[in-house]
Amino acid sequence: MDINLIGFDVTLGSQKPENIINRKADCPFCDVEHLTDIIATEGDIILLRNKYNVIEGADQFVIIEGHICHADMPDYTAEHMHRLIRFSLHHWKRMLTSGKYKDVLFFKNYGPLSGGTIRHPHMQLIGFSDLNSELLFSPREFEGMVICQRNGITLNASTCPRVGFGELNIVPKEGADLDTLADFLQISVDYIMHHFNKRCNSYNIFFYHDGDRFFAKVMPRFATSPLFIGYNIHFLPNNLEQIVRDMKQLYF
Repeated sequence: MDINLIGFDVTLGSQKPENIINRKADCPFCDVEHLTDIIATEGDIILLRNKYNVIEGADQFVIIEGHICHADMPDYTAEHMHRLIRFSLHHWKRMLTSGKYKDVLFFKNYGPLSGGTIRHPHMQLIGFSDLNSELLFSPREFEGMVICQRNGITLNASTCPRVGFGELNIVPKEGADLDTLADFLQISVDYIMHHFNKRCNSYNIFFYHDGDRFFAKVMPRFATSPLFIGYNIHFLPNNLEQIVRDMKQLYF
């Protein structure tokens, strides 16, 4: 099986701060005065180079979503959410078209099961000089039961999930309204964190691109099934129709 096998600096990784589990630890993203390698700002949104560049052959960057440490996307005003997504997509596309990288990953970790280490809401951009983009995703993973279609964007519940349970897809057409994209992201995170499952305290957002098209997947995170980890078996939950009904009733 073809895979992207990338080196990881475990010595540098062991030095990374962590304050999701260790809640008494200081938050480096709150200490704005001492942030270094800042690339761009818009209000309290900050793009900077990641101080802990643990992935070999890649450039890592962080987008700090705002100055409030214990907030998250469901708490943002619509105006802030729109600015955040427009800012982030602009810099993702700028890196993709720079000619410097084979591909650029754009994602968010949130919560103790997400793979993240910092509680303060943020997203990440990673530019790879060598990566097989064909292995990153399949278009089938963005098929699903439609929850809402608005302004050229479809929100659906995935019928071909990457891992398993409750994955939500946001699929824009070319030239679709980015503010609607931001609204659907905010709604998806709110549903996953507050209505989907009382045990869910973590999620990821993953962005993908295929030429000029791009997609987003919001994925609730639990302890990952050993059948997926060991055997690459994906699970299709039998409650998709209920998820669609609940989201329509709650938000649309």
